[in-house]
Amino acid sequence: MNKLYVWVNDSLIPSEEASVNISDLAVQRGYGIFDFFETVEGKPVFLEDHLDRFFRSAVLMRLGVKQGRDEIRNRIMELIKKNNLGDSGIKIILTGGFSPDGFSIAEPNLIITQQEFQIPRAMLEKGISIITHEYQRQFSDAKTLDYLQAIWLQPVLKEKKADDVLYHSNGLLRECPRANFFIITKDNKVLTPGSEMLKGITRKHVLEISAGMYETEARDVSMDELRNAKEAFITSTTKNILPVVQIDGRTLGDGMPGEVTRTLAKEYNRIIYGS
Repeated sequence: MNKLYVWVNDSLIPSEEASVNISDLAVQRGYGIFDFFETVEGKPVFLEDHLDRFFRSAVLMRLGVKQGRDEIRNRIMELIKKNNLGDSGIKIILTGGFSPDGFSIAEPNLIITQQEFQIPRAMLEKGISIITHEYQRQFSDAKTLDYLQAIWLQPVLKEKKADDVLYHSNGLLRECPRANFFIITKDNKVLTPGSEMLKGITRKHVLEISAGMYETEARDVSMDELRNAKEAFITSTTKNILPVVQIDGRTLGDGMPGEVTRTLAKEYNRIIYGS
């Protein structure tokens, strides 16, 4: 693989030379935000949506962004050209800054990285198994660096032979650690939680597609509705639409991706990949 470059503040440098001072709040307290998007054949996917969320997350977490939107966009495009990768993942990180007392927000550091990354262009036919866990992520509207709960649960997933976890709180569905969650009711309504979770970019576009094909709502979705669902799937930049066929050991339908999930996945992939 060719040498990869990264942005650290105003410098475009080889990735092996990149570093952050240990006094940064991202290191000391895990304080910071990020966003992540894919490139397909060298072209960024939904870049403006991701920049919208990046700046919104920065405001919510009281982090000032020294660079303007156009400047960050230009740096991303320069990075894409410099690294010359086809399909890839690009991460924009904004840290809490070099804090003198390890507690106060300082001037943030902006880091932009790129790595080779290819998402399967066909939907996973066998689907995945998930478990549920009661948890409410703090600052759920912001895409923060805090994945403590998700990482802590990894041994539990391994023990239960599950692929992912779905958070719920006060009897209502929330989100997966790195994905949004949808259910399909028995009368083919498409439902997804509408609050107290991070509104994903893939989720946004799947909602738009679904609204043109099925009765679709983003609203509170209860655990009872989950138990009665005939289909389910998750959405994210790294997964597109990924069918869920088992929840807490209970098989949905015939244990295969359902018709609505397949239809939405086909249309979403057409938009992303042109086929």
